[in-house]
Amino acid sequence: MSKAPSLSRRPPRRFWGWGNADAALSEREHATLKGMLAALESRYASRPEPRLDEFTLPAPRVTPSANLAALFSATPLDRLNHSAGKSYADCARMWLRQAPTPPDWVAFPEDEQGVIDILDWAQSNNVAVIPYGGGSSVCGGVEAAVGDSYAAVVSLDLERLNRVLEVDPVSRAACIQAGALGPELEAQLKPHQLTLRHFPQSFEFSSLGGWIVTRAGGHYATQQTHIDDFVEATRLVTPSGVMHTRRLPGSGAGPAPDRLVLGSEGTLGVLTEAWVRLQAPPRFRASASVHFAQYKAAANCVRAIAQSGLNPSNCRLLDTQEAVFAGVGDGRKAILVLGFESADHGLQAWMARALELVSDHGGTYDAEAVSRSMSDQDTIEHRSGAAGAWREAFLRMPYWRDPAVGLGVIMDTFETAITWERFADFYAGVKTDLSRAIKKATGQDTQLSCRLTHVYPDGPAPYLTFATRAADGSVASALSAWREIKQAANEAVIAHGGTITHHHAVGRDHRSGYEREVDPLFRTMVAAAKHAVDPKGILNPGVLIDPVNRPVGITGALAK
Repeated sequence: MSKAPSLSRRPPRRFWGWGNADAALSEREHATLKGMLAALESRYASRPEPRLDEFTLPAPRVTPSANLAALFSATPLDRLNHSAGKSYADCARMWLRQAPTPPDWVAFPEDEQGVIDILDWAQSNNVAVIPYGGGSSVCGGVEAAVGDSYAAVVSLDLERLNRVLEVDPVSRAACIQAGALGPELEAQLKPHQLTLRHFPQSFEFSSLGGWIVTRAGGHYATQQTHIDDFVEATRLVTPSGVMHTRRLPGSGAGPAPDRLVLGSEGTLGVLTEAWVRLQAPPRFRASASVHFAQYKAAANCVRAIAQSGLNPSNCRLLDTQEAVFAGVGDGRKAILVLGFESADHGLQAWMARALELVSDHGGTYDAEAVSRSMSDQDTIEHRSGAAGAWREAFLRMPYWRDPAVGLGVIMDTFETAITWERFADFYAGVKTDLSRAIKKATGQDTQLSCRLTHVYPDGPAPYLTFATRAADGSVASALSAWREIKQAANEAVIAHGGTITHHHAVGRDHRSGYEREVDPLFRTMVAAAKHAVDPKGILNPGVLIDPVNRPVGITGALAK
């Protein structure tokens, strides 16, 4: 067995779930989880967490060349951590002590030349390469499930490419290496009094490169929230060479190269660095928690706000059940979490107009609390009430899920986007279809909820959450039921006119929906582009598309 690379490493991650290996729930979170399980008629009990010594991994099938050996690791912890992402199915398989397909090796290049050398070696030896940023994929995007035609699989971890290389304070942009996790890049930008302002739920354990190649969505509800909006230039290492784009605020010079890198999911090359647009940190804030007796009226209010040009930073609508999940409601009212931020100006006029729209649609709010929230200081007011409670639940939810999975509980989410004129029918139709599928798969009724995470003038991004349990309480039965439910969810969002994913990427788990959503001619164009830069098809086979003349098919959690 090889030794791990000699350079310093990040703290060890929990291979069977979310967070670092020493992550733990607070007493309050244990109580919250106990209540959630009771609502599902499932008993909260302590079960032994998966241990490394419970897994037997096959020996690596190839040996790296001598000049690269120091960059490779085959320790059980590294291989298990890189065998899959952090979806429900990934966690469930670990609880079953059935590791998803482990990579033969994990490589840790120290710089871009290391990436080039590893790809050259892999291409010469028929080794598939899975680019790996923070490993937070929830759609089978980093799983080493590549079919049987490869001699081996290497997971290419970019954790050492984690520096801010250059800051341009005049244009407000920075060149940042792709392996930088959210906290790492923000800490390096802070001395320059600048921020990327991109905060997905996975912020703590996801990387800039991962955000770009999966077209990640951030926390903010309007305007610049997708990583697409921040990308100024990219540098992509492919088996056929390095492609870099020019820094420009905009260009009409033909098809935009960066648009091909965005959403490529590691199939075209390895993103090593990018120039991204920055902002000054916000100084002014205002927030409100709004209650609606009728969900239809609440949705109409959100549409009015989205079309008003006010551009709130937060405009998150929780239906009645979602409010219960988040611990901010009693199941009788929908709640709109509304917020504004600015680095330049006070927000009284913006919030006042938004609250006029709220009142027009029958919403109610605490005017004194709104007034207290308006500040040019980073006070706790804007983090209190429903907004603060929702934010805390949003960030901590992955930690709550992990122990519940070991008790046979199925807790998962899926997200999409739909135009406003179709939203009401979509909302009702998808909830009906999923409730029926969950009942069929588990024999149980379900708690199914929805929140609008992002809103556009022409439509919202619904994000649905469901919780149920296996009839016999076993993880194996729960995983089998999840596969049925996931397939049904994919079918429902496409059948009712939505996109297969708004910000969670395609990976392997959403590929069947992607193939129905995207025109076949375009997929042929993408396959041709992949063949040009990756002629032997070694990069992330099976994600998005199959390599030309090398069928892989849909593999991973849904195929097993």
